[in-house]
Order: sequence, then C-alpha cells, then structure tokens
Amino acid sequence: MASSIVNVPCNVQAIKGLDCQNYIGLRPSRNLKFNCVKTGTTARPPRLLVVRASEKIDGPVKKMGLSDAECEAAVVAGNVPEAPPVPRKPAAPVGTPVVPSLPLNRRPRRNRKSPVLRAAFQETQLSPANFVYPLFIHEGEEDTPIGAMPGCYRLGWRHGLVEEVGKARDVGVNSVVLFPKVPDALKSSAGDEAYNDNGLVPRAIRLLKDKYPDLVIYTDVALDPYSSDGHDGIVREDGVIMNDETVHQLCKQAVSQARAGADVVSPSDMMDGRIGAIREALDAEGFQHVSIMSYTAKYASSFYGPFREALDSNPRFGDKKTYQMNPANYREALVETHEDESEGADILLVKPGLPYLDIIRLLRDNSSLPIAAYQVSGEYSMIKAGGVLKMIDEEKVMMESLMCLRRAGADIILTYFALQAAKCLCGEKR
Repeated sequence: MASSIVNVPCNVQAIKGLDCQNYIGLRPSRNLKFNCVKTGTTARPPRLLVVRASEKIDGPVKKMGLSDAECEAAVVAGNVPEAPPVPRKPAAPVGTPVVPSLPLNRRPRRNRKSPVLRAAFQETQLSPANFVYPLFIHEGEEDTPIGAMPGCYRLGWRHGLVEEVGKARDVGVNSVVLFPKVPDALKSSAGDEAYNDNGLVPRAIRLLKDKYPDLVIYTDVALDPYSSDGHDGIVREDGVIMNDETVHQLCKQAVSQARAGADVVSPSDMMDGRIGAIREALDAEGFQHVSIMSYTAKYASSFYGPFREALDSNPRFGDKKTYQMNPANYREALVETHEDESEGADILLVKPGLPYLDIIRLLRDNSSLPIAAYQVSGEYSMIKAGGVLKMIDEEKVMMESLMCLRRAGADIILTYFALQAAKCLCGEKR
C-alpha cells in the first residue's frame, strides 16, 4: 500500500510559508535545497524533508507551519525529516598502537571530558564572600609601600583605608581585618596602648562603620604591635612570656575594639585560656553579639617575616616558640581546638595556610565550627616574586592556592590577594 502524509502533499504551495531555497530543519544553513518527495513508494516510506544544515544562514529560521498533530502524523507514517549524520569517530595519530579496550566498569575521565561537565561536578567553589582582606594602617596621611609585600601598603587610616575598602566592596569583598603600625613612642612593656579607646584601631573602626555600616570588621587581639619588646605578651625580666597577666590585657583590648564597633575580635596571641576570658569580658560589657575568631592553630612559622616588617613588630629578642605551636606537631592542634570550642570560640583559624592544609582538614573533620585559614605574608610574597620572575603564572597560582585552602576545609580565607582574586572572579583583567 502506498504511504501518505496527512494534509502534506508534495506541493510547495501547499506547505505554509515553505520556500525550498531556505532553511527549514534543525540548524541554520545557507543555500540549502530541500527535495520534496512524492509519496507512493511501497518499499520504504519517503521522508517529508531532507535537512542538510552544515552551513549557517543569516536571519531567523523559517518553520513549515505545521500543527503538532500534522507533525506527529507525518512521523507515525514514517515520513521523518533527516537529521545531520552522526559525527565520524576522530582518527588517532599515525603510529598509535591498536589495542583492545581496557575492561573498565568505571572511567572517571568521563566526568572531566568537557568544561560544562567539569563545572557541573566541581566540588569546591570560590567566591569573594570567602575572603577577609587584611589591611595595614598607620597614623600618616600617605599610603606607604611595604617593600617585602609588593602591592601592599600601610594605608593612611583617614583616606587610603577608606578608599581600599571601597575598592574591595565593589568586587564583593565585604570583610576586612585591621593591623596597626603603632608609633614607637606609644609602645610599652605592658602594651597599654592596645586598649586605648581613641587609639589607631578604634578610630579606624569607627570611621569605617560610619562610611560602610554593613562592613564586617575583624580585629587582631595581641600585644605585639603595642609592645616595646615585640612579643604577643608581657615579658618578664628573665624572658618568660607571662600568660595570665597578658590575658588580662587582651580582655581590655577586645572590649575596646568591640566598643568601637568591631564585629569579630581575633585573639592571635596563643595564650592559654584567653578565649574563655575574652568571652566573659565581652559578655560582661554587653557585647554578647561580638564574635570571637580564635587563632586556634597558629604555628611558630618562618612565613611571617614580611608581616613583621609591615608592622615593625619583630621580637626585640628571642622567638615566639614558647606560645606559638611547633610546626612539627599535628595532634596538638586538636588539643587547642577542643579548648577553644569549650571556651566559646565562634570561628577557628589555622595559620599559616597552604603549608598547613593537613591541619585545616584536621580541624574541619573534628569541629562543626566555621574554619578560617590565613594565607600569610610569606605565601603572598613568594607567589608575587615568582610572578615577577616569570617562573610561574601569578594569577593562576594565586587562584589555585586559594582554591586549595577552600578544598582543605576553610570556610573563609584571610588573604592579601583578596582584592586581586575577587577581580579575577568578577571577570576583570589585571
């Protein structure tokens, strides 16, 4: 029996708007010709249209003007438009050995074969919201370059600081942490300037909150920027760092910062018991809403050198190994984690970052609190130096290093790359 197409005779005028010189099928094509085949062959039902769409055409694609029922009836009758052919299998290069396929049930590369699939299955995401931008401030009006940290400055608190925060906010970075370069004349063995309500940090906090009320401001709680000895605590005459007396000073410093408007106070001193004491002091003064980010696992690292140059806070003698952690220790980080959690910390921080990915993962696996990582000055400066020497691609290494910190388990990252990385994420060029 001859096949037929309902309401679609092979007559150009009978098909609404059909121009056999134009495109009708799946993809745009230029100078296409459609062969309208009469029905009646019994061996094989004829196709309604043969669509050859290997070329592009300008303008919108023209349709046949058929109803859904007509299209379905045509397909049921066997008059299916021809689609483009299946692409041929790409040829291997000459000399490729011919081998049988490996008997693999699972081939992980299948999920990596295209950019779309890789993006769909990406486990770790990086966003400007993950960054906390460390900013150095000083009493001067000009922004002073920091030699060991290319691209970083001691910002004048009245002008440069406000401008830099504005740039960061423009690309989605709305969290900063402040580090002061204190005049030597204000330093003392007990670090009393640390809790001066009209000191550099409280003034900067008030200024930023006046300009940007929703800015999240982290502060550093430690005595080293204010100590004439350059240590994080009060130094006894025999060189011992006094723990409990230092904690007393830190509590007053944290309350002063909270009074100025700090959102998160961050004890970086590594004194024993300071988290519980600071929490009690804040609550007693009505600052229950102020969070504590504890430097839980802060190691006595050699990666801090450029930072100490930035703040002129090198220890006058000795080192910080009696209060900062031994880089060789892993389990000790769990001791610090359990103590800080029990004392009321809201965020746990690991410092440095990239050389201590195992510690970040350790804290992530053993605590439900948010985990922070500090990509410190030495890490920053090495990437910058490698980029300047053309030994690495600075931008790619920067982004990879930040992604690695996130992958290890960090929820937020304190990084001097915050502004530069956020611009990359936002699609801006360097």
